[in-house]
Amino acid sequence: MKKNSVGKSAVSKGFRGGQYRNEYFAAFAATSSLVASVACAGWSSPALPALRGPNSPVPVSPDEGSWIVSLLSIGSLFGPVICGLFVDRFGRRKVLLSSALPIAAGWLMIAFAQSVGMLYAARLLHGIGYGLAYSVTPIYLGEISSDAIRGSTGVLVTVMAKLAFLFEYVVGPYVGFRALAWISLALPVVFCVVFFWMPETPYFLLTQGNERAARESLQWLRRSDGVQVEEELCRMSKLLLDSKREGNPLNQLLCASSNRKSLAIILLLSLGMQLTGINAILGYSQTIFSRLALPLSAAELSIVLALVQLASVLLPTFLVDRAGRRPLLLFSTAGSMLGLITCAIYFTLDETTSDVLSTEPGAAHGWVPFAGVLLFIISFAIGLATVPFAILGEVFPKHIKAAANAVFAVISSVVVFSVVKLFQVISDGAGTYVSFWIFTVCTTVTGVLIYFIIPETKGQSFERIQEIMQHGRTNIMPDERIKKRPLLC
Repeated sequence: MKKNSVGKSAVSKGFRGGQYRNEYFAAFAATSSLVASVACAGWSSPALPALRGPNSPVPVSPDEGSWIVSLLSIGSLFGPVICGLFVDRFGRRKVLLSSALPIAAGWLMIAFAQSVGMLYAARLLHGIGYGLAYSVTPIYLGEISSDAIRGSTGVLVTVMAKLAFLFEYVVGPYVGFRALAWISLALPVVFCVVFFWMPETPYFLLTQGNERAARESLQWLRRSDGVQVEEELCRMSKLLLDSKREGNPLNQLLCASSNRKSLAIILLLSLGMQLTGINAILGYSQTIFSRLALPLSAAELSIVLALVQLASVLLPTFLVDRAGRRPLLLFSTAGSMLGLITCAIYFTLDETTSDVLSTEPGAAHGWVPFAGVLLFIISFAIGLATVPFAILGEVFPKHIKAAANAVFAVISSVVVFSVVKLFQVISDGAGTYVSFWIFTVCTTVTGVLIYFIIPETKGQSFERIQEIMQHGRTNIMPDERIKKRPLLC
């Protein structure tokens, strides 16, 4: 199999059983980049207690620890820039493969780190790979996926990310600091080995004038060499011609009314995701749980959290193309708010009163904040963690997706840095309960805005979604060409 095309020997005459099998396989291979990159974010939860412990290999202060966590977000600002410069020049596949390089370099620096400065540099490199993977992966998925499974493949972005958190939470507390870096180094290596054999997207190959390679790639992805492939190639070619007539993608993103509406939707979802405090809660989970006098250790509670999180994000994989985007987002926001307000009330009573909560170790109410965090994690995973990536792959024309992904990733990085850094500052200065009240208010506002702004895109083709964005029509029936499909293949 060639790197940028797929031989016809793998293609059957017409559609065979397991129609979407190759698309799912390519999607799994592409999203394994997120296991490699998001592991960098999950690393801080088990690593910080080791760095601040009595036998720390590199002793750090609380302030230095907060920079170690938050510098990942600063580095991730560069990922979308690299994506915007090179993804339309060298292709989605090559740029996505390159995201593994700074991640691998960062793990090597952590493995040999002798100073806080080396840890800072490693986290910046991790951030570059993280931002690049998150910028390119939705583009790749959107361009290889059939309309009928586009939502499911988009949800894989979050499923694989939660696998990465689970990996770090399970392995991190039980191996040495440097051993964890060496073990984590295997993740970008595995991604490169698996994804190396996947094809370039048909749309990019058409932009390069390589119609033969585009046809072979599409035939392998759709498992067909019939008339359906030719019809889809014709539609892609038309979209390509239209995009060339439209001009500069960034100008179109900012100037076209339909694209401005799509941009507003993505900005809302990006801000809403991060202002729930999800990255602060996950990044400092062991630190937060260490305050709870429970039979389980902070490390064990973090593992339970990661398992629940992974199980929760599997649900939208099956629901997003059935229940719809809006219902999942609204349900997710409501549940997240309830979980956060539970934690906010508990920490308010714990930190501002002395006669309401028992101070005895193992008191039953100690489970209340942990249950609140679990409710938040489950609710967040069902919609806010997954649906935005599906919508991101739907609401923009193909020729401006790279620019839109860059904007999404840059805004997310800035907000994540602010939230993660300020969480430690606010918690140390005013109390953890203040941070949780801020997250609760932000989540409530997000839910209200989602109700009034976000349209339903379930089952719509790209053409019809653009019509919704242009004219505000949300009562269009799902595209008749989309057939009922099996769950996974």
